[in-house]
Amino acid sequence: MRWLILLLTIPFSLLSSQSTFASKQAVAIDYLHGESDLSGIRLAYRPHNTQLTNFEWLGSLDLYWEVSLNFWEFGQDNQHETNYAIALSPVFSKQLNMLYNKYPLKFELGIGVSLITDTRFAGKDIGSHYQFEDRLGLILEFGEQLEKSVAMRYMHYSNGGLNDDNPGLDFLNLSYAREF
Repeated sequence: MRWLILLLTIPFSLLSSQSTFASKQAVAIDYLHGESDLSGIRLAYRPHNTQLTNFEWLGSLDLYWEVSLNFWEFGQDNQHETNYAIALSPVFSKQLNMLYNKYPLKFELGIGVSLITDTRFAGKDIGSHYQFEDRLGLILEFGEQLEKSVAMRYMHYSNGGLNDDNPGLDFLNLSYAREF
């Protein structure tokens, strides 16, 4: 449990010592597609976006916090299961390239925590209501002020071995976000 607390406090300590404040917030909507007949919608709010700049060997990183509500369905139209999750994730991103010398292409990664309503879902016993939300993705920013973005990411939910049953849930995710 100590390592989880440490993992969640690291981004806050980085914010206090190495960041430039950016007061941008964002909302996002995602479509998730998982194995078999598993699909979902994800609604997210990003209350804080910051740039971390004091990394000599890495350069600058962007950090945003994301709170999300997930609605998952599994099965056919008349015989399906639903599950809901709420998650909190710190997400780091790094610019890889600029498309057309105007649109940043970024790589992102994050590990957060989530609370899931049902531990039996999609034909699996996922072992716990508490899950980790892992992500890897590519983001393309666009718009006049780069206020919009689309992302393609892989997301994995797992209890991290907190329970003997830990098959995990995997999703490919297509996301649209807008800053304000």
